[in-house]
Amino acid sequence: MSGPNDPPTNSGSGGANSGDAQKISHNPTSARIPEKVARGVTATGVFVFMGPNEFVIDFLQFLARPPQLAARVIMSPAVAEQFLAGLRENLMRYEQAYSRPPALPKAQGEKPRSAQDIYDDIKLPEDQLTGIYANGFLIGHSAAEFGLDFITNFFPSAIVTARVYLAVPRVPQLIETLANMVGQWQRQRPLLAPTPPLNMGTSPPYYPP
Repeated sequence: MSGPNDPPTNSGSGGANSGDAQKISHNPTSARIPEKVARGVTATGVFVFMGPNEFVIDFLQFLARPPQLAARVIMSPAVAEQFLAGLRENLMRYEQAYSRPPALPKAQGEKPRSAQDIYDDIKLPEDQLTGIYANGFLIGHSAAEFGLDFITNFFPSAIVTARVYLAVPRVPQLIETLANMVGQWQRQRPLLAPTPPLNMGTSPPYYPP
């Protein structure tokens, strides 16, 4: 998933509490990869939702007809902050090895659509609706794409529950979107009510010419 000059950035921990309150952790690089996850999915759009206790990242495929949800990842705010830091670090390494990713072209004359309008057109497979929970991750890259492994890290083993590929130019947009949502959560954290309104951030889909 990463080249010889691009060691993956990783963050993850897992544990179990028993009567003697033992803390057990696993190395995310040793996480088991189920066959159905190993091939991964490619995403061309990203939506980020923020709730009172979690972040939800929807990876979408807009090139498919109809567009569809490829993977839904749920993580705690603390893990979302770590994921954002991991993305930034890996992008910095990419730029040191190659160059700054090119900006994605914007469609001419296209009016912005609301998230509800976009989701009205998206196919939501039943096996993706509940998403997967991730409390760890691995990030790697090649010259052309980033690979994101999301890991569920519980005793007695860790498992990769989603593998997503993004074209390099999409990574800065994901970072910007996630940074905005994490910033909102950090500002609201002292004021969070039991059921604050759901906020959403979007990283616009890429439609190739």
